[in-house]
Amino acid sequence: MTAIAPVTLRGKYVTLEPLSRDHHDGLVEAASDGALWHLWYTSVPRPEAMMAEIDRRLALQDSGMMVPFTTRLNDPAGPAKVIGMTTYMNIDADVPRLEIGSTWNAASVQGTGTNPDSKRLLLGHAFETLGCVAVEFRTHWMNLQSREAIARLGAKQDGVLRSHTRMPDGSLRDTVVFSILAHEWPQVRNGLDLRVARQR
Repeated sequence: MTAIAPVTLRGKYVTLEPLSRDHHDGLVEAASDGALWHLWYTSVPRPEAMMAEIDRRLALQDSGMMVPFTTRLNDPAGPAKVIGMTTYMNIDADVPRLEIGSTWNAASVQGTGTNPDSKRLLLGHAFETLGCVAVEFRTHWMNLQSREAIARLGAKQDGVLRSHTRMPDGSLRDTVVFSILAHEWPQVRNGLDLRVARQR
């Protein structure tokens, strides 16, 4: 697998488009929907730190380590509203495999079908276009909502990395690692297609 090129992926509910600095204001508004930076077990940037986070992700993209996306809510009646961010990260082109992570969405769209639609797009591109043999997900042990959402995708838990990384508040995070293998993708894809069709 060569370097992953930025790409726009459009689904039923969301469109994932390459992150740019022009998305700043929309991302600030999305993060403010639920004041997501107050969730201690996540790393959602505060409004005043959003541009620095955009620049950090774009620098990682330049190094070949990340492909960041802005998530927009499809709206046939008007401009597509920015609702969050997600990325391909920890890219290993030799295997090839990658992680889908650094994801957050505005509180008002959680549970509306946007997350499974986004994951369907990212997983489909990873397995069917990029030829990945595995796709990984990681989350905080205490983030039960995220762990349950990853398990609902059809990912299997590989293990827990204890005291794996330090959070912005200084606490140590136990990281739960999940993965989906290429031969599991058809079954996972069928489940995601059903969930998207049922708007769950």
